[in-house]
Amino acid sequence: MLIGGNVLSLTSAQAESLKKKSILRFVVASDGHYGQAGTEFDLNYTNIVKNITAFHKQSPIDFCVINGDIVHDGKDFLMPAKKLLDGLPVKYYVTRGNHDNVSAEYWNEVFGMPLNHDVVMGNNVILLGDTSNEKGEFLSPDLEWFKSKLEAYKDKKNVFIFLHIPQAMWTKWAVDTPAFFELVKSYKNIRGVFHGHEHEEDGVKMVEHIPYMFDSHFGGNWGTAYKGFRVVELMKDQSLLTYIMNPTERINQANF
Repeated sequence: MLIGGNVLSLTSAQAESLKKKSILRFVVASDGHYGQAGTEFDLNYTNIVKNITAFHKQSPIDFCVINGDIVHDGKDFLMPAKKLLDGLPVKYYVTRGNHDNVSAEYWNEVFGMPLNHDVVMGNNVILLGDTSNEKGEFLSPDLEWFKSKLEAYKDKKNVFIFLHIPQAMWTKWAVDTPAFFELVKSYKNIRGVFHGHEHEEDGVKMVEHIPYMFDSHFGGNWGTAYKGFRVVELMKDQSLLTYIMNPTERINQANF
């Protein structure tokens, strides 16, 4: 597996110009850790909803993804966290993280969506995969499920994949799944893979033609000094603009 590719930094003026040409805009946030002792988890959730809502008023978004570790080791925290997320200004989708220690059945009961699910938005598809279990183990995604979905959507223009746990050993808390990279590199319409889990990571790793993007964290007791979220904009020319909101200033802008 070779890491390479083209990541271009943009000035604020360039990003502002590109924003006017976007046809799809979404937000990814992860690692809220609702219920973690010693943290202001209610405030963290209130702030992420407030900050995404403020961003949405200035630059309307189409949907949000909360990419895992919604709660911190407690089934009873999931419903209160969900009620706060319901305050987001647009439709949101979720993945299970290693601290979301609940069954597939309870997850579906709370969120009304299975652990592995797909959403079609015209010529754009999002695939949300599970990378843990009720025990909180670090797992590879269901590659057969992904293969069937990627094949089903091979004629769509853009596919975006969301997995809480990274599938390469970029950090000590990831897992190593070479078969995942072998699978996705065959599909040229995969525009990005998004990971949470690593609170200190807010950058991009390139593998083949695909950017693997991290979004830091909005809760918990470790990681980047800020608690923010990632914005992704699909442009009319089919390029991608992405940046981190930290949470009110734009950083780490890149174009693919």
